[in-house]
Amino acid sequence: MLYCLILDAILLLNQTFMKKIVLLIVIAISCTGFAQKVRDSILSQKMDKYRYFSVSLPPSFNKDVKKTYPLLFLLDGDYLFDPFQGAMSYGNYWEDLPEVIIVGLDQNKTNERIEDCVFDETSGLPEGKGANFYEFIGSELIPLLQKKYRTSNFRIIAGHDVTAGFINFFLYKDVPLFNAYISISPELPSEMETLVAKRLGGFKQNMFYYQSSGEGDIKKMKEKITILDDNIKAQKSTSLNYKYDDFKGASHYSLVLFSIPSALYQFFASYQPISKIEFQEKIVTLPSGYVDYLKNKYEILDNTLGIKMNIRLNDFKAIEAAILKNKAYGELEKLAQISHKMYPKSMLGDYHMALFYENMGDIKNAVKYYKIASQLQPIGDLTKDMMLDKSEELRVQIKK
Repeated sequence: MLYCLILDAILLLNQTFMKKIVLLIVIAISCTGFAQKVRDSILSQKMDKYRYFSVSLPPSFNKDVKKTYPLLFLLDGDYLFDPFQGAMSYGNYWEDLPEVIIVGLDQNKTNERIEDCVFDETSGLPEGKGANFYEFIGSELIPLLQKKYRTSNFRIIAGHDVTAGFINFFLYKDVPLFNAYISISPELPSEMETLVAKRLGGFKQNMFYYQSSGEGDIKKMKEKITILDDNIKAQKSTSLNYKYDDFKGASHYSLVLFSIPSALYQFFASYQPISKIEFQEKIVTLPSGYVDYLKNKYEILDNTLGIKMNIRLNDFKAIEAAILKNKAYGELEKLAQISHKMYPKSMLGDYHMALFYENMGDIKNAVKYYKIASQLQPIGDLTKDMMLDKSEELRVQIKK
């Protein structure tokens, strides 16, 4: 099935799109070594049979037994698993996407994915085997994954056409099981184009929602998708992170390869290092509060995405540059407090204190902290020689 998707993409996409997607395709079909892939199963009481799934574990999974990871749960795991794993591995290599645990549920048996997603035509709700499948995910599979694989409370669910429509049922609960939804060309049951929008507009907690279609998508399905898009955009919610893509030149199958990285980069935008655009448009233009911006960026990671991590050195340097450019020298002392906490054995904190005193005109204390920094561990492009050279340069100024 994956090779059919790739062939479809090659035939239908123009050269510009092809250049953007070719690397993802190569990664997906070559099965990179960035993560461990294991097979697992569960005997479902709700469905009275075994259900099988694949699991991709991050490289650090066995190194830190207390660390938890966001869960990326895939319906149609038979053909969605490899492209999702490829996109996550590539993004993580460049530190644009975090480590996550990917679980892809098998649904490739004869009519299994259709039976899993059965719903009542009148009520628009799961019924029969569809209701059992819904309960199986919420009451059996997700608890198992949380216990066995240390998943965090940030959970993404994804599907394609009929399974993409089905994932929306989890939004009907007052406290949804999943925080984020990747709905790729969904086949929407009765009234879903109205109900989903209302549900997304009513949540107080942060929610993430992505849906996509394409120029060559199935017409009947696209009409409802477009209505849902209009209805979601009409909601006035500050807690909703929403994106809709309508890919030019893409079919019902090839749009999958475009949707995956677009959705992931949308959901994990706050994880990415400070970029040149973010620096120029969001940070350096601030009248003040540069250090607060940095703190808030990482607090969002923790509180919303469940990701705990040290502030990147390059992000420290971006905030340092913004402070110096805007001559907000007083904030260097606040920056030093955080850098001391994040990298206590390095020279970074004392370097920031030296910068603070130097720019405030207290040369004597600046020399003192440059010398202290020279005795600590180098970090990034900060070296012992650099600290000694700065202290000597300023000491000469004092003599003059």
